[in-house]
Amino acid sequence: MFEQIIDTINGLVWGPVMLILLLGTGIYLSIGLKGISITRIPYAFKQLFKGRKGSGEGEISPFNALMTALSSTVGTGNIAGVATAIGIGGPGALFWMWCTALVGLATKFAEAVLAVHYRETDELGKKVGGPMYYIKNGLGENWKWLGALFALFGSLAGFGLANTVQSNAVSQVLQSNFNVPTLVSGVVMSVLVAIVLLGGIKRIAEVAGKLVPFMAITYVTATLCILILNASDLPAAIVLIVDSAFNGAAATGGFAGATVMLALRMGVARGIFSNESGLGSAPIAHAAAETNSPVRQGTIAMLGTFIDTLIICTMTGLVLVVTGVWSGEPQGAAMTLAAFSTELPYGDIILSLCIVLFAFTTMLGWSYYGERCAEFLLGPRVIVPFRVLWVIGIFLGTQMSLGLVWKMSDALNGMMAIPNLIALVLLGPVVFRLTREYFVAEQAETSSQASADRAS
Repeated sequence: MFEQIIDTINGLVWGPVMLILLLGTGIYLSIGLKGISITRIPYAFKQLFKGRKGSGEGEISPFNALMTALSSTVGTGNIAGVATAIGIGGPGALFWMWCTALVGLATKFAEAVLAVHYRETDELGKKVGGPMYYIKNGLGENWKWLGALFALFGSLAGFGLANTVQSNAVSQVLQSNFNVPTLVSGVVMSVLVAIVLLGGIKRIAEVAGKLVPFMAITYVTATLCILILNASDLPAAIVLIVDSAFNGAAATGGFAGATVMLALRMGVARGIFSNESGLGSAPIAHAAAETNSPVRQGTIAMLGTFIDTLIICTMTGLVLVVTGVWSGEPQGAAMTLAAFSTELPYGDIILSLCIVLFAFTTMLGWSYYGERCAEFLLGPRVIVPFRVLWVIGIFLGTQMSLGLVWKMSDALNGMMAIPNLIALVLLGPVVFRLTREYFVAEQAETSSQASADRAS
C-alpha cells in the first residue's frame, strides 16, 4: 500500500501538470530575459574561463561552482535516462530534450542570479544560498515556511537520489564487470567520500573541478568515436529524430512504437531530470562562488544545462540512434552498454568506468546540497551528524535492494521543484532588472574603454 501511495505521488509530481509548470516557467523567464540565455552562451564560456580564480566574496571559484553543480547533474541520467526516454518515446524524445534544455537555460540562469543576490553568511562565516534563502530573503519572512519545505525535501531526497541508489549502482557495476565484492566497494566508497567531505565545499569543489572535466571529456570522446565510425548513418539518424518528434515512431525490432505525446513527455521528463533546471539544486552550489556579480555567475550557471543536455545527452542519444540499439530488446543503461560493447574495443569497460565516476561525483555534489538544506532547518550543529549519516548511507546502499528508495527519492526530488518554481515566477522581475542593469553597465564600460583606446 505504501508503495502504491508513492507511485501515486510520483504520477502527480512528474505528471503533465508539473512538466507544463517547469516548461512554462522556463518560457516565461526566457521571454523576460529577451533570449539572452541563448544569445549569451559564447559570453558565458568567456566568463567561465575568465573567472577560474574568482573575484569577490565566496568559498569556491566560479569555475569550480559550475563543476560542483555538474557533478550532481552529469550522472547516470545521461546514460540510463536518455536510453529510457528513447526506449519508450522513440528517437523523437531526444528532440524534445533539446527543446527542454533551451528553455531550461533561462531557468538555471535565474536560479543562480537569485542564489547569489540573496545569499547569506552563516554562523561559520561561509556564504550560503539557494532556493530556501531567496524564498526567505526575496519573498519575505512570511514565505519562510515555503523555503523550509524546499529544505526538508532537499535534505531527504539526496539520501535516495544521490546516496544509496548511486552507491548501489557503482557496487553492481564493479561486481559484474570486475568481480569486486559489494562489501569491498561499499567500504572503499564510504572512506573516499568521507575524506572529501571532511574538507567541506572547498574540497568537494576541488575534486569536482578535476574529476568532472576528465569524466565528461572521456565520455564525449568515446561517443564521438562511435559517431565517427557510423558517420554515414548520422544524417539519417537526425532526420529520424526530428520526424519522430512530430509524427511518432513506428514499431520496429523490439520497439513497441510511440506517439508524439509519448515522445514529448519522455523527452521533457528525462531532460529536466537530467539537467535539474527548475528543481533548485544547482543554485546551492553557485551561491558559494567567489563573485561580486549575480548575473555573471548566472551566465556561468546556465552552461550546466548546456553541457549536460545539449552536449552529453545529445551524444548519448545520437549513439543509440545511429547504432540502431534503440529499437532492440535492452532498455536503460543496458541499451547504452550494448552500443558501446559492439562499437568500441573495451567499450563495456569504458562505459562502466564512466558510470562509476558519474555516480561518485553525484554523491559528492548532492552531499553539499543536502547539508545546506539541513543547515537551513537546524543550524550549523547538524553538519557533522549529516555527514556521518551520508557516509553510512553510501555503505548501506551497496548492501540492499533499493526499488522503493528510488521511487521515494524521485517523489521528493520532484516536490523540491514546487517551492522553487513559485519563487522563480514571483522573483522573475528581480532577475530581469538585475540582468538589464548588468548588461547596460557593461556596454557603457566597453564603450568608454573603446573611446579611451581611440584617444590614446
